[in-house]
Parts: sequence; structure tokens; C-alpha cells
Amino acid sequence: MASKLLTKSKFLYGIQCPRLLWISANQPDLIPQPDAATQFLFDQGQQVGELAKQLYPDGIDVSQDSFMDNINKTKELLALRKPLFEAGVMAGRLFSRTDILNPVNDDEWDIIEVKSSTEVKEINIHDVSFQKICWEESGLKVRNCCLVYINNKYVKNGKIDPEELFIAEDISERVEEISDSARERIYEVLRTIGEPDCPEALIGACCSAPYECALMGNCWAELPEHNVFTLYYGGKKSCALYDNGIVEIVDIPDSYKLSDKQQIQRSCVTGNNVHVDKESIRDFLGTLAYPLYFLDFETFNTAVPLYDGTRPYQNIPFQFSLHVQEVPGGHLNHYWYLAGGDDDPRPGLVSALRHYIGGNGSIVAYNKSFEENVLKELAAAFPEYTGWINSILSRFVDLITPFRNFSYYNPLQQGSASLKKVLPAITGSGYDGMKIAKGDDASLAYLEIAFGNISDEKIIEIRENLLAYCGLDTEAMARIVEKLRLLL
Repeated sequence: MASKLLTKSKFLYGIQCPRLLWISANQPDLIPQPDAATQFLFDQGQQVGELAKQLYPDGIDVSQDSFMDNINKTKELLALRKPLFEAGVMAGRLFSRTDILNPVNDDEWDIIEVKSSTEVKEINIHDVSFQKICWEESGLKVRNCCLVYINNKYVKNGKIDPEELFIAEDISERVEEISDSARERIYEVLRTIGEPDCPEALIGACCSAPYECALMGNCWAELPEHNVFTLYYGGKKSCALYDNGIVEIVDIPDSYKLSDKQQIQRSCVTGNNVHVDKESIRDFLGTLAYPLYFLDFETFNTAVPLYDGTRPYQNIPFQFSLHVQEVPGGHLNHYWYLAGGDDDPRPGLVSALRHYIGGNGSIVAYNKSFEENVLKELAAAFPEYTGWINSILSRFVDLITPFRNFSYYNPLQQGSASLKKVLPAITGSGYDGMKIAKGDDASLAYLEIAFGNISDEKIIEIRENLLAYCGLDTEAMARIVEKLRLLL
């Protein structure tokens, strides 16, 4: 059997998890296709990469369908001493491509890696280190290594300016520091992919760092419902428990140090009961002043800003849902806004919101800091609304409070205070059956109708799904408040 090639992506898999590495090399069909949200991130990265090429206007694109064609084309073009995009190199069993290979001096080159993130991450250093080893093993002289990433303070004004959009940081010293350990890891990774049997699953922090593992759903499938990784803010504690053979929350020893909230969770799971702190819930409900305005925004963010006056990864609101209840137990009136077309959705949204929100009463949001931050950015972008927005910010009440404080806890929440977990736990119904059931899906759906090439019928269908999803978010909050009242 021919020796398997080690690519950069597989090398990075090896840093995260030997099982992921082995399957990617030996049974790649078992790696699930990326979901829509993950694919969107990949597409964002490709767009960022294309923009970064504009930093080197005399550069040459080496991209080829076949990796051998890419390698051979690279060899031809190196003699031209021009910046090369997607240059490929093979050194023994190692293969890598480099975003930008830039000539310097008479015989040296700089490796320039482009990322859609807004900072240098540790995994980026390993990424570039592997590339450097590949090039040096092939005989190329590498002078410096650089990471080009997004400047999140850049504000779009007309056509995107790559010189302003990107920050370039020299990471040569950091790459050199791990050079020896990177070579050792390469040998370990090559041994792993050559093993006849797949390594056992390693469940723990590595499943979500530096990225959420594509095999997580498979490896975690056999964990019980109330496993230690559902422990509220378990973190390292959950990993330590699992590593010591404690898989279920009910098996955590009484002597093991848990926070007050974690103790409530263990007690509820062990006794299969719901924890209710009536006094705390009564205090929370006492902060609500009618009429109540249950508010939820849907937003999208992109690495490359779409509208003038916006920044990379800024949350751009395109939809809101507002349920209004005049008195406890009263009828819910529903108001909403969903932008149409591809223009900046914010002016129409903030205008509509001011029209529907009255001058008194509590504005109820779930995890209110998100809605508050959206409003603050709207105030900064549209000064004519600043006074009104500042006047309503003090009226916000956060519905997550009694659940984050464990004033109410149901084992069905599985250690989470999120709306998606709390709603079915306290009301018995949730988001099952919804065509759009997550914020990420809502964002992608809006971008599809605003910028995609789809039929009018499809646009109508997606808009209906968006309205149903966002509407349920605010209706859910109203139903939760009513359920809390019934507990007293």
C-alpha cells in the first residue's frame, strides 16, 4: 500500500484529535459534509482570500484542479520571482499550499497566510509552521512568515479598500519557536495515519477547540442525556470528571466541589424534580412594568462589510418581532419588520421600531445585552434616533435572569439557560418542526433572499419562515412570563 500523503489540513486535524486525523486519512467518507453555517464560514474565508490578493497586484494565481498540476505549475512560476497565490509544494510525504508566496531579496520568499479572523490564533502558528517546513524541505529559502487578518475597526466607505481592511502581522519568531515541536508532531501524525486501526474517541475540550470537530455528533452520540458535559459552566470540571470515569451527573460524588447552581442541577437530575425559588421569581416579576414589549432582533454579520458605515462582523439587524401585552394575561398584539431587497435594512427597521414601542412599560428581551448592543450601534449610525434609543435602553428587563440564577431549573434544560432549552422545559413546546429554528439559519436565509439568485416563490417561502421563527421567539417570552406567574 502506498504511503499516505500528509496535507496541512490533516496535520491540523492531528493537533486537535487523533481519531479525526485517522478517519480523514483512511475513511474520509465518514467525515460529514459541512452544514450551511460552516459552509458560509468557508465561503467567507474564500472571499477574504480573494480580496487579499489585491494587496499584490502583480501576483499570479497558481490554482489548479489537481494537486500535482498545482505543484508542477508552481515550480514553473517560481523562476518569475512574482507573488504566487495558492502555490503548492510537496516534500516527501508532505503537501501544502500557501495563500501568498511573496519573493524578497534575490533568493528568499515570505509566507503570507490569510485568515478571516480578527486576531492571530495559536492554531495559525501551527498552520504556518507546517507550510514553512514543507517549503524548506523542498529547498526553498523562507525569510519571514506573516499572518494577514481582518481589521475589525475598518469602516466601509465606498469600494472595499484591502489596504485598510487587513492587518499584516509578522509571526516569524512564533513560528520558529515551535519549529522543532512541529517536526516531531509531523512524525507522530504520519505514524497515526499509518496505523491499521482507528484510535478511540477522545471526548473533552479537544472536541470544540480550536474548532468544533466534524465528528463530534458521532463521538458524543453514546453519551447519556445528563452527562457531565451538560453540567452548568462545567468547563475543565466536566473534562476532569469524565477523565476520572464519571460520565453521568448522578454519579458525581457528594464530596465533589460543585457551585451552588451545579448542586441544584445535580439534585434535580438525581431526584427528577424541578427546582423553583418562588421568592426569587416573585422579585423578578416585580421588576416588570406593563405594558410589556417582548423584543427580539435577527441579525447577520459578514467578514467583509456590505454597507457604508459598517465594520467587519458588525451585527446588522434585518428583522424584529415585537409582542405587546397591555396587562398580565392579556391579549398579545404582534408587530414585526422584515427588510426586503438588498439595501441597508437598518433605516427602515429602526423607524418601524420607534413607531411600535410606546413611551412606558418594560421592554423584555432574552439575554438583553444583544438587543441593547444592536440598539446602541443603531444610535451611533443614525444620530437622529440617539435620544429615543437612549430613553428606552433603561427600560430593558432580561428574561434570562431567573433561569441564569437558577430560580427555576428543569432537568430538561440540560444545564442551559438558553431560550431554546427553557421554552420546552417550562411550557412543553418548542421549536420542533420549524423550517428555520436557529439564529444562524435565519441569518443565512436572509442573505439568500437579499443577495441570492432565487425565485420570487422561494423568497416568499423564506420570508414566511423567517417571520414564523422570529415571531415564536417573542411569543415564547410572553408564554414563559405567564408560566412563571403560575408558579407563585
